[in-house]
Amino acid sequence: MVETDITNPFKPGAGHMPPYLAGRESEKKEFTKLIAQTTILENLVLTGLRGVGKTVLLDVFKPIAQAKGWYWVGTDLSEAASLNEQNISTRLLTDVSVLTSGLVIGQTEQRGIGFTQDTETQDLHLSFQTLMGIYEQTPGLPGDKLKNVLEVVWSILGKQDNFKGIIFAYDEAQNLADHADKDQFPLSLLLDTFQSIQRKEIPFMLALTGLPTLFPKLVESRTFSERMFRVIFLDKLDDDSVKEAIKKPLVGHQISLSDQSIDQIVDLSGGYPYFVQFICREVYDLFIQKIGSGQEPSVPISEIVQKLDTDFFSGRWARATDRQRELLAVVAELIQNEEDEFAVQDAVSKSKEILDKPFSSSHVNQMLSTLSDAGLVYKNRHGKYSFAVPLLGNFIKRQQIPGVNRI
Repeated sequence: MVETDITNPFKPGAGHMPPYLAGRESEKKEFTKLIAQTTILENLVLTGLRGVGKTVLLDVFKPIAQAKGWYWVGTDLSEAASLNEQNISTRLLTDVSVLTSGLVIGQTEQRGIGFTQDTETQDLHLSFQTLMGIYEQTPGLPGDKLKNVLEVVWSILGKQDNFKGIIFAYDEAQNLADHADKDQFPLSLLLDTFQSIQRKEIPFMLALTGLPTLFPKLVESRTFSERMFRVIFLDKLDDDSVKEAIKKPLVGHQISLSDQSIDQIVDLSGGYPYFVQFICREVYDLFIQKIGSGQEPSVPISEIVQKLDTDFFSGRWARATDRQRELLAVVAELIQNEEDEFAVQDAVSKSKEILDKPFSSSHVNQMLSTLSDAGLVYKNRHGKYSFAVPLLGNFIKRQQIPGVNRI
């Protein structure tokens, strides 16, 4: 007899591991190829819209790499880490010190206190303080200093048995940016550093995760980035994978869903893992209540859509001005599918059809740049734009926006 459970297994939180990871086998195979490199020729960029499971997949990659002898360091990249070259250097050395702080690289003598002349020998560890000391004592620019410290780390760690290399994994890497107006180039420093040490056949690999703005930003900073990274674009799940993500967690649970209910969830989620978890969690809780009261359970589509609008979309929508919302409404009417691309001139032409006050090309360009900074749209390498938030177009179509005459 299968033991039943009424605990809700679904986890829609940001970066939370789902109860069953469906449909990511090809991405895991690609990563396995990357960590099989003996000389690092390609690093990883894992990119996609919010809600596709980038953070989760990065967590899945970690034990795969560790099983092959790789060490793993990293964290989320805040905007503060990218303010200047000193900050990004400190970030890297802080992270690598987690690996090195237990290593003894020598001994120091400490003279006794008071009248005694006795000295005491203490181990010198490759701690953060030691790494920063090497950094400060190295002549040259911040890039020269950082490269030297990482080479020192390799000269010690590389002697260990079964040591493959280090993966420096950073989530939210779209926050990386150069600041030419302040003469600070932290992104360029990061790329130059890893290109330099990899050319010396030091097996330190970058694994960067972020929104689709990430890779164009890397290429803009250093054109060699195009050859330095393998880009894995994480797309929405196909229908079969969504069904697996729904069904597998329910094995052994009190709640079961009909094929009709599952099909409704597949359609409503659009294939995006976050929405699958969000909708399934809501449905599961509701089914428990209805079964307990003797009612026939069904998927409450309108109620879930309303909750998604409130919990997921409204905060992002609030960042846009009234005029920007008109432009977003134009885009929502312009594209057929959420992942479709559009050009500035497309938006200008469509605005003449549905707006009381159409846009000029310069106005659209200016607003798209602002909306990109707000994380609502993104520009790809070919100069076209897409929504940066999954299912945002459907949300916009549900809004009543003054000045917009929908066809």
